[in-house]
Amino acid sequence: MPAVSPNEIVLELIEAIHQSGGVAAYISESVRTHPRKFNVNYMGNNYSLWVYIWTLTHGGRVSLPDEFRIQMTSVPSPLPMNTKGLTVLMGYHPDLKMFAGFDLEKHCSFTVGSPSVQINISALYDALQNGLSFVTKDNDEIAIGVRPDQFFVYCLNAATLHLYGAENNLKVILSKAAELQEIPQEDINNLAADRKQIVENISRYSRDANFRKLVMAAYDNRCAVTRMQLRLVDAAHILPVPSEESSDHITNGISLSPTFHRAYDNCLIYLDEKFIMKLNQKKAGELKSMNLDGGLKQFCSFLDKKIHLPVDVNQRPRIEYIKRANKYRRIPGYI
Repeated sequence: MPAVSPNEIVLELIEAIHQSGGVAAYISESVRTHPRKFNVNYMGNNYSLWVYIWTLTHGGRVSLPDEFRIQMTSVPSPLPMNTKGLTVLMGYHPDLKMFAGFDLEKHCSFTVGSPSVQINISALYDALQNGLSFVTKDNDEIAIGVRPDQFFVYCLNAATLHLYGAENNLKVILSKAAELQEIPQEDINNLAADRKQIVENISRYSRDANFRKLVMAAYDNRCAVTRMQLRLVDAAHILPVPSEESSDHITNGISLSPTFHRAYDNCLIYLDEKFIMKLNQKKAGELKSMNLDGGLKQFCSFLDKKIHLPVDVNQRPRIEYIKRANKYRRIPGYI
């Protein structure tokens, strides 16, 4: 398998970050440099991400037909680490469009030459099904297959996943968490506290990624207010997550561009039962009193119109969520 071009690898990394619910900006001076550096916005937080990544190629040993490897060329030992963010060591399989994650702690230092790191191809096939998969190598290292929609989840949790991921009971639970399958409470109760935290993280991030995927597809990747696409759209909860009555169901979702998403979260705008996005006059008055209403007229030009709705009526905002959201957010007329 020939090596993927540096430009293609960077594009696939950006796409994987996008599929897993983030927005990425590539900030390295060249696509050929190691590591590839990104600024990532994920769930409202900003992260600095460094990725050491090479194409996965066949290991070359006839006796091990399923062994694939990366060869860590053109990098110094020890590998420079991102002291202000995340650093991961990965491989990319272009035919499967899948990633392999390797234990950075075990491979940050190496002898001269082009050291290789291996993974069994079965881990990638398993990850295609389960989102994340774990395989223990002969040196007790845990290698991880990563599906693109789980990419940034992996980046956030790489250290602990490589430390604990291959434990038999935890491996099964993590696969269920990544696929949003029901996990018996008894299985959770039997885990140590640090393992419970891993499962909680994977479950939460997987739910968020799945919610975003469903909402974006339903709204044709368009902002419901402006109808623009341009990959500048977020999946927002109509009834906010902190509410005990909130849900990750698609009928509690709406796609909004970042400006309108922030306006919605800050109660400057609200959705009514006729699916019309409106200005909260009380909040607008507060902005005017602080001389912070510049651009309000242009902003309002998108309001007082029926929003762009999913074609499938079963995916449209549920009226009850709209009412509860407006009451929860203390919109005048609903409290």
